[in-house]
Amino acid sequence: MSHVSGAPLRAAAFLAACAVGPLSACAPSSVTANASSNAPVTVTSSSAPTYAQTLIDQPANVGDAKIAAVDYYNSGRYLKDVGVVADAARTWVQEEAPRVSKPAIVLDIDETSLSNWPMTKADDFGYFPKGPCDALPAGPCGAEAWELSGKAKALPPMLALYQAARADNVAVFFVTGRREVERKSTTTNLLNAGYRDFAALYLKPNAMKVASAADYKAPVRQSIEARGYTIIANIGDQPSDLAGGHAEKTFLLPNPFYRVR
Repeated sequence: MSHVSGAPLRAAAFLAACAVGPLSACAPSSVTANASSNAPVTVTSSSAPTYAQTLIDQPANVGDAKIAAVDYYNSGRYLKDVGVVADAARTWVQEEAPRVSKPAIVLDIDETSLSNWPMTKADDFGYFPKGPCDALPAGPCGAEAWELSGKAKALPPMLALYQAARADNVAVFFVTGRREVERKSTTTNLLNAGYRDFAALYLKPNAMKVASAADYKAPVRQSIEARGYTIIANIGDQPSDLAGGHAEKTFLLPNPFYRVR
């Protein structure tokens, strides 16, 4: 039998709360208090929970979300789901490429072509742009230092898609939110991860500030089209990677780890 006692709750308030929603604390119980006094309410019930329930419609618990995200990655379901999207994109590219002039695809980099999981896990899903990244697998790991290290690995299903596209003479353009200052390290990282012979790498100008990644990426895709290419597929892990048009089809990869506006 549990016993809950608290001075802030009067008998009338307790009964009103019971009438509002299905609190298990309102299960058959005895309520003892003098409604006209300031005496505390004492509730005894064989079915009352060991903690107070709430009617507040709060967001998902961040701690629970992080636990679920780690399990999603470690279980292999994340990479499997990436593969589902990559396979769908690959089928589309192989079907559509022969039908158009100068076919091309656009790929985002982070969590699309390359995985930043070692940094993400070390930082417990936080984001630290500055600072060193020299204690992996422990954190903290600064994002800029991580990207400059060029240690990110390819997501295998996306590398397979890339290689299939190049085998079919489809041009591949990388369009990333990384800054121009990271061109050398990013190019080296892509080449070392297996992404060779791509058409171009577009990075955000160092001083550029935009409200959404789409404000930068959509005009870049438009400029690729202006060169005579038909972008048959645009693939990224964020909705902002895909917004703004200038692609026949878009493919959104799973990413419960962070959001880029």
